[in-house]
Amino acid sequence: MEKREKFGTRLGFILVSAGCAVGLGNVWRFPYIAGENGGAAFILIYLIFLALIGIPCMVAEFTVGRGSRKSVATSFKVLAPEGTKWSLFGYLGMMGNYVLMMFYTTVAGWLLYYFYQMITGSLMGMTPEQVGADFGGMLGQPYTLVFWMILAVVISFGICAMGLQNGVEKVTKFMMIILLLLMVVMAVKVVLLPGAMEGVKYYLIPDFGRMMDKGFGNVLFAALGQAFFTLSIGIGSMAIMGSYLDRSRSITGEAVNVTVTDTFVALVAGLIIIPSCFAFGIEPGAGPGLIFITLPNIFNQMAGGQFWGIAFFAFMSFAALSTVVAVFENIISFAIDLWGWSRGRAVIVNIVLVIVGSLPCALGFNLWSGFQPLGEGTAVIDLEDFIVSYNLLPLGSMVYLAFCTRRYGWGWGNFLAEVNTGKGMKFIFGKTYIGLVIPLVVTVIYLKGYWDFFTEHKLNPALGLGVAAIILALFAYIIFYRKPDTVANKIVEAGE
Repeated sequence: MEKREKFGTRLGFILVSAGCAVGLGNVWRFPYIAGENGGAAFILIYLIFLALIGIPCMVAEFTVGRGSRKSVATSFKVLAPEGTKWSLFGYLGMMGNYVLMMFYTTVAGWLLYYFYQMITGSLMGMTPEQVGADFGGMLGQPYTLVFWMILAVVISFGICAMGLQNGVEKVTKFMMIILLLLMVVMAVKVVLLPGAMEGVKYYLIPDFGRMMDKGFGNVLFAALGQAFFTLSIGIGSMAIMGSYLDRSRSITGEAVNVTVTDTFVALVAGLIIIPSCFAFGIEPGAGPGLIFITLPNIFNQMAGGQFWGIAFFAFMSFAALSTVVAVFENIISFAIDLWGWSRGRAVIVNIVLVIVGSLPCALGFNLWSGFQPLGEGTAVIDLEDFIVSYNLLPLGSMVYLAFCTRRYGWGWGNFLAEVNTGKGMKFIFGKTYIGLVIPLVVTVIYLKGYWDFFTEHKLNPALGLGVAAIILALFAYIIFYRKPDTVANKIVEAGE
């Protein structure tokens, strides 16, 4: 097997992987649903599901990456027995990474633009109505959105062009350390504000009455869904990190460290957002409106608001760029693994591809706003998010779990040999749990997601379930197909 680049330090692997996992949902979704669903009561359930569902899925993806020393583009081809169709998922995984970046780069551009606005002070002194109009105005300006999207793309690919250790690892370590420090400082500042402790109590004190009001089943499913989607698993974003990991440490312990970092960011984000909203009497809300309208209004009322606004949008920009850099590294590795391209050539070609691919999202808020692909009020970004979040992430995770457990996949023995190589925590879950129980849970998440999405957008949910069934059948074909003469993999010791 050809020589593969590796992370220079264990901390680098943990922070780059966590940087990929830490997404905007940690900030604009988790605090809101945690507070709404019972505070610490919800968080406890969430942490249980994270340990039982999220970590095993992440371990499977890391392990396939390290075992193959390849990206999702070719890792299944390297490890799967002849006569199977596992390698088809490589194309779906590649598609997922490109589609994710087709809208995530635009949102990263929003954050860079607001960081710039905070530095210049252009938002300071605005009324709440003016702040809301500013966000709407930004979305209506195609040149503004395209410029900041291109800037996010060029910065991120520029980091990748510097190499794994000198670029991706070194810069992401810096961004993640600054991000964590800024978050802690901001959390301390916020909880000391007059009236903020009521928000802390709302967020962190268990409220089973609030939980029962929401419906225990609904709270369980909200916690399960958040635990599953928070780690960015299913399209090979973690597999590429595993492919750069040496074998001195077992994978389970490293996956736990990444998960703890991701969870820390989500919990501290809640300590920034919920108490600050209580302190200034503003409804927290969720989604982009929380980040780009609610919080700027809070900074306008806060002493030293411009400084804290700069700090907030700095850490949000770092959170977005750390994800973009990690996914771009995966995209670059596709060309390296498939065609043997140099890193420089892969960067240049993909800068063009990603910018062109991102234009529909940026223009979907203005010039192409008439195109509403999923019903009234939707935009291109909703379609792209639907493809990735509602399909490729959950079903991709099922592929990784099946590949690690099925005899005519990589095989349970080979998976265990690789996952437990090195010092540290060993994998404790059994084959039936990984290969049957978790996939059944993920299937429920997938179907419930379709039902909720079609219902929310006033589409026929029965039609949604029909579409979901067809897509499930495609993934079942990838998982179960084999020629009659297919020979299962032999168990081999993990090694270079």
